[in-house]
Amino acid sequence: MSTLRDPAETATSPTAPTAGRVPLERDAHGRPRPTAWARARGRLALEDPLVGWLSALALTLLAFALRLWHLGTPREFEFDETYYAKDAWSLINQGYVHSYVPDANERILSGQTTGLWESGPSMIVHPEVGKWLIGLGEKALGMDPFGWRIASAIAGSLLVLVMIRLARRVTGSTLLGLVAGVLIMFDGLAFVLSRLALLDVFLALFLLCATSCLVNDRFWLRARLADLVPERVGPGGWGPVRAVLWRPWLLAAGVCFGLALGTKWTAIYPLAAFGVLVVAWSAGARRSFGVRLAWLRSLVVDGLPAFGYLVVVGLVVYVATWTGWLVHASAYERDLSSTQYTQYVASQGCDGESVRTESDPTKRWPTATEPDARGLGEVVQSLRSLWYYHQDVYTFHTHFLDCATHSYASNPAGWLLLNRPVGVSADTGIQPGERGCTAAPGSDCLRQVLLIGTPAVWWGGIVALVYALLVWVGRRDWRFGLAVVGVASTWLPWLQYGDRPIFLYYLVATLPFVVLALTLGIGHLIGPDRRTTPRRTIGTILAGTYVVLVVANFAWFWPIFTDGLLTHAQWFDRIWFSRWI
Repeated sequence: MSTLRDPAETATSPTAPTAGRVPLERDAHGRPRPTAWARARGRLALEDPLVGWLSALALTLLAFALRLWHLGTPREFEFDETYYAKDAWSLINQGYVHSYVPDANERILSGQTTGLWESGPSMIVHPEVGKWLIGLGEKALGMDPFGWRIASAIAGSLLVLVMIRLARRVTGSTLLGLVAGVLIMFDGLAFVLSRLALLDVFLALFLLCATSCLVNDRFWLRARLADLVPERVGPGGWGPVRAVLWRPWLLAAGVCFGLALGTKWTAIYPLAAFGVLVVAWSAGARRSFGVRLAWLRSLVVDGLPAFGYLVVVGLVVYVATWTGWLVHASAYERDLSSTQYTQYVASQGCDGESVRTESDPTKRWPTATEPDARGLGEVVQSLRSLWYYHQDVYTFHTHFLDCATHSYASNPAGWLLLNRPVGVSADTGIQPGERGCTAAPGSDCLRQVLLIGTPAVWWGGIVALVYALLVWVGRRDWRFGLAVVGVASTWLPWLQYGDRPIFLYYLVATLPFVVLALTLGIGHLIGPDRRTTPRRTIGTILAGTYVVLVVANFAWFWPIFTDGLLTHAQWFDRIWFSRWI
């Protein structure tokens, strides 16, 4: 298995350009690089696809087995499972989210699933895709902790598979693809979220799938241009236009972005960032085949179709995910068209005296007082109601939580350092001799599930990201840019919301790009030369040591990832900073 190389550069090239070709560039060692045509046609010829797929699937099955281990424990609603598990059951069984009785949690855990939901709809503040998926698990396996967590376990395992395939695609190395799989499989954030009925692991999966589709589109477009543009005659003008309007991988990316948006709205930031990156990649492709003013021309002939594939298709998919809501729009118009979010006008400060100003409490959505339409008019009316509902949800997210507090809230500026993990479950005060506790007299035991990343992954990832930024700017290596843009678009937007309760585990959407930066850095550390040299030997030892350290670090934190029984002394050995308590 080979180490880091650009898959597009696996083909060889003459040492001198043929007339009419774009002049050869030289690599960092001064050696001539292959022509644009050779690079575009170069595939992973040195990598056995069967070995690549079998090894990726084997690692994915291992990840799934780890996530299934005692998945139904603790037998309780952990953290925000109390919302999503019940909402998902209502969606999958009743078509839309109903409100529920005050003691629903206790009755569900006792085995009751009927007589818990009230007639009116419930105000939910996140889209519904993730809850539909959670509901499918509940429908298949029952309304219990295992049933409402199984969808997350599957999504978390698929995250490993897609990570492996993406890393293999951009590095040209099956080995480095597997390294990426190991790093994401043994990260605590991804692992714990794969064992909880929360939305973020689905968001991370859909965003990673969208990114993989965009990378495939980059290779697809270059290969298509190489087939369409003669090597001995410059393309002139705009280059191929109509022949590359159909871009199937962009269409697939649009569907994935729509599903990501249908899970959480924060997907809009990577959608915008990667949309710009797609145009940049397309312009670079056209320039490499001889198109002048490639940026301006690509903005028209590639940017407009890309907008359609990513934004328009994504919007259509997003609206389609609200089908259950739209079918029952009349219930929302009747019961939720006048909420505290509709009435809310502005936040006046956090002094405890003038936090909110409200309008006339009789204010309602216009559609709530209109006669029911029929046919296409009813569709339009329901879509308008959905728009007003979105306005209320937007108010909730951007203003209503201002000045609120939460014991596990954290400043996003410190998330990469793992500044404040989230305790999702705790069973404390277990006395010696009870439930397997072996603590010394005078002490006790506890069980905890803590949402925290594996420090070796995230702290090493900070170094890798700095290196990725330098390589992207200095060498213009698009692969490192992919990692940097991914991290920036999934993390930096949170900095504007530091005055409201937000949590470290939102960073799981950033994790795949941190892992990609680490993998690319490891590839550079090992080097492209496959001969046994002192540099390669040292690089391999350092890289292997780091991967082993990640696995060992994960194993050390295993009890606080999985509700394991610990004495207080053992627990403190894993709580390295006071902010982690």
